[in-house]
Amino acid sequence: MLCISALSVALVLALIPSGSDALSEGECEVCVSFLGRFYQSLKDNNVEFNSAAIEKELVKMCKDAKGKENRLCYYMGATSDAATKIINEVSKPLSYHVPVEKVCEKLKKKDSQICELKYDKQVDLSSVDLKKLKVKDLKKVLEEWGETCKGCVEKSDFIRKINELMPRHAPAAPKVQTEL
Repeated sequence: MLCISALSVALVLALIPSGSDALSEGECEVCVSFLGRFYQSLKDNNVEFNSAAIEKELVKMCKDAKGKENRLCYYMGATSDAATKIINEVSKPLSYHVPVEKVCEKLKKKDSQICELKYDKQVDLSSVDLKKLKVKDLKKVLEEWGETCKGCVEKSDFIRKINELMPRHAPAAPKVQTEL
């Protein structure tokens, strides 16, 4: 027989924002994606669902986060240099298995910057002509791969480096037809 106290029900209902605050399609994409993967990793690793254990795992996952996801961790207070700490606004609802969309809605109320984070558009190397990309975009491709281009000064240097590393990082993308 399942016994649920009135206090438990009230607590869960207080954690779930009302329907009028619901996220629209594509809103809070970084938050929903990151916390979704985080929640799945908690289940996959059989982590105990209590606030302390979840906070510990979140801080651990945030150490490896890069780009927009690192910025999200900063806003939540899960990085060492964070100015504020609202990490409990994530750990407590997740300990009750509240959906990540609802957690992000609640975080949006605390800090609207969280839902303003958007992933950068990915460059499709199989269909793009590298010569037509800006140097900034070429650098971003290398950064996503975790690579650097030491000594690269001209655009052709970055293109050469990407072509050199493409078999390792993007084997499905064909070689650029034009030679430099």
